[in-house]
Amino acid sequence: MDDPLVSDDARALIADLTVRRQSVATAESLTAGLLAATLAGVPGASVVLRGGLITYTEDTKISLAGVPSQVLDAVGPVAAPTARALAVGAQQRCAATWGVGITGVAGPEPHGGHPVGTVFLGLAGPVDAGVTEVVELELSGSRWDIRVGAVREAIVRLRRLVEQQ
Repeated sequence: MDDPLVSDDARALIADLTVRRQSVATAESLTAGLLAATLAGVPGASVVLRGGLITYTEDTKISLAGVPSQVLDAVGPVAAPTARALAVGAQQRCAATWGVGITGVAGPEPHGGHPVGTVFLGLAGPVDAGVTEVVELELSGSRWDIRVGAVREAIVRLRRLVEQQ
């Protein structure tokens, strides 16, 4: 049975990375590894998926992904600079071409002044290309819907960046 989370976009992303001989790693808070697991559901992903960090707490954002404590002190765990630092941390710690960082609020309650459905997606690309992007998303639905929506957006947006390189 096919994995229902594995979309044509996920398959295409893995194919695009494979052809370009590039790799990807994730640092996931909100999604707790769901992005890495979704990519791993694509046959051949082992060629390009370097690894994933689950950084559900502030201390693991610091210790695993290398998010500077000053960033967390200044803006908190749900913020654009945090997502950027997660993406760069995944890229560096896993020696990947691309890093993806996801942080946000899935609910049921708001967190740190952010409403449920607020998601920050960080994308760090090849160092020589200087590609780093952070996107703020406003997703709706259940906790599961928000987490799945974040994964889908990460795949689509990363694929777009990979294709532009």
